Amino acid sequence: MVGFSLALWSAWAGESALEVLDARGRAAVEVFPAAEAGRVVLADVTVLPVSGPRIEKGYVAFDAGRITAVGEGSAPALDGAVVVSMPGHVVTPGLIDTHSHLGVYPSPGAHAHEDGNEMVRPTTPGVWAEHSLWPQDPGFERAIAGGITSLQILPGSANLIGGRGVVVQVVPPRGGRAMRFPGAPETVKLACGENPKRVYGEKGGPATRMGNLRGQRQMFLDALDYQRKWREYDEALEKQASAGSATPKKKKKGEEPAKPPTEPGRDLDKDTLVGVLEGRILPQIHCYRADDMLSMLQVADEMGFSVRSFHHATEAYKIRDVLTAKGVAASVWVDWWGFKLEAFDAIPQNAALLAEAGGRPVIHSDDEKGIQRLNQEAAKAWHAGLAEGIELSEEEALSWITENPAWVLGIDDQVGTLEVGKRADVVVWDAEPFSVYAKARLVFVDGALRYDAERPVVWSDFEVGQDAGHAEVR
Repeated sequence: MVGFSLALWSAWAGESALEVLDARGRAAVEVFPAAEAGRVVLADVTVLPVSGPRIEKGYVAFDAGRITAVGEGSAPALDGAVVVSMPGHVVTPGLIDTHSHLGVYPSPGAHAHEDGNEMVRPTTPGVWAEHSLWPQDPGFERAIAGGITSLQILPGSANLIGGRGVVVQVVPPRGGRAMRFPGAPETVKLACGENPKRVYGEKGGPATRMGNLRGQRQMFLDALDYQRKWREYDEALEKQASAGSATPKKKKKGEEPAKPPTEPGRDLDKDTLVGVLEGRILPQIHCYRADDMLSMLQVADEMGFSVRSFHHATEAYKIRDVLTAKGVAASVWVDWWGFKLEAFDAIPQNAALLAEAGGRPVIHSDDEKGIQRLNQEAAKAWHAGLAEGIELSEEEALSWITENPAWVLGIDDQVGTLEVGKRADVVVWDAEPFSVYAKARLVFVDGALRYDAERPVVWSDFEVGQDAGHAEVR
């Protein structure tokens, strides 16, 4: 066994380490190229795989960015592996936040960086959060220090349809596209209730909840018509191609050659909504009240699409049977409410009641500070349920910030549990993860060490000048 800090850093530093300069032009430390994933065995640790029972003394091994073994007892011998003995530490899957505005509403906030809401008209499905994402947001460094390895960045909730979200990995910044989670489905943000009618009530509407629903329905009706036109166009092209490949017939005198069908014009807004109708784009809907959620489910049924998750959903417990039957997740807070009327009727047992009913609760942050302690938020929700006699295991509560959010984002085949073949998004905690004292000691994304609490790295140029000399510079 070798000392874990020195061994892991030296394993990836080597000849390809980068030399960078601090704000004053002095040579800073050399750091490992984190894009490289090594062969690592985390040994003598408690393992919470989520997909199975707790392992009191076990190991997790990964190689080339994928988990290769999870088990109890002594770790297997792997040629060339860095074996890291960490007794007293707990290993979990990387945490996943389904609702964040990092990068589009960065911290610290400034008007010049407020790029999360295209508040020019009530429906803007054609905009993409990816194109507003500022990768230098220091909030990403704070998030990974809290064990977050993946998150969904969404447009704000002023609009009935605010645009596409983007699922990203927490990796050193280059750009929104470079941070994308490989293969993650597209998502889209919708909103109902107070926000759209407050923002647009004096700008031509909608000014009421019934106006909100009219706007939602009309946009999807227009998208259905757009989808029909493109299908007819594709069918006409196919028919023409088939006719062209057949034995040509002799043209009659004066007969004009067949003209190709006219292509419908592209509409970026309707492209997004057709993706929803076809199941390629996963709807994420900002809704607080139970009646608003039921109204949106009515729209979804009418138009023929499925809601992936309601967000905030402070009254989800009131319709937990409906959400469970329809397979709709609820991304909720545990105790953040009361700041507006639709958020008043909330209870800390919300997530636990959803789980008891067989639903799919998720603890989300929607906050640059809350994302740093998502483990504590899940712990509070779990204990609120236990206090009311709702029997839930630690593994089930942990799934609220790992496996369930992975499903909401369509990446549960890749992350969310510690299973062989999945991406090595792994957090090593220095205490039980549901303890208020627990801190992420090491965080791996795709098997690459991205965060080490004892050797913090500055990713953002925005903070290099402030932190030069105090932390290593990425």
